[in-house]
Order: sequence, then C-alpha cells, then structure tokens
Amino acid sequence: MVLAAQRSSAMSLPGMWEFPGGKIERSESPKEALLRELKEELLCDAEIGEHVATTEHEYDFGFVILTTYYCSLTGEEPRLTEHSEIRWVLVSELDQLNWAPADIPAVEQVMRDFQV
Repeated sequence: MVLAAQRSSAMSLPGMWEFPGGKIERSESPKEALLRELKEELLCDAEIGEHVATTEHEYDFGFVILTTYYCSLTGEEPRLTEHSEIRWVLVSELDQLNWAPADIPAVEQVMRDFQV
C-alpha cells in the first residue's frame, strides 16, 4: 500500500493527488525536507529509503523539481492536517487517482518497481 494525499481547495492544483512532501529549505537535504514535511503535514515520522524519481515540471504558477523516495512510517499513523484526504492505495490502483502532473513519473516508477 502507498500513501497518497489529495490537495485541498486552498492549495494550488486543488483536488489532485500527490505523494506527501514539500519545499526544501536552504539548509536541508531532500531527505531532511521530506522528514520535516511529513511531521508538519501529516504529524508522522518515517524512515527514508531508496530514491524513486526526480521530476521537473513547469506549472502556470512556477517550476517544480520533485524528488520522490520510498519511506516506511515509524510510530503514529498519518493524520490529516492540510490536505482534503489521505488514503492508503494499492499499487495496482495508483493510476486510478488524478495525480498532479509532476507526480506522474514517480507513480509510473512505483508501479514498474512492483510490476503492476
């Protein structure tokens, strides 16, 4: 199962799904930023694993470089704070969600990695 988060109406790309994460601060590595964002957005901790994909995508609001990692949650289950929904999704059903364009290459890679 894979955790997916649906962007709220207050966010850019409302209603689209994404892998949880966020912006990297100046002093952070991508992995450190992911750990911080998981704590801030979902009130949970994780162990960061292998790199999945790095995607560059230009939206009308700006240019995004998205780095995705496999993670294993440790401790508490994620809790909804900023997104409109969070959901555990079977890998075989990932392509049924309306993903934000920058996330699509990572979704496709996850599905290939698990040969779905």
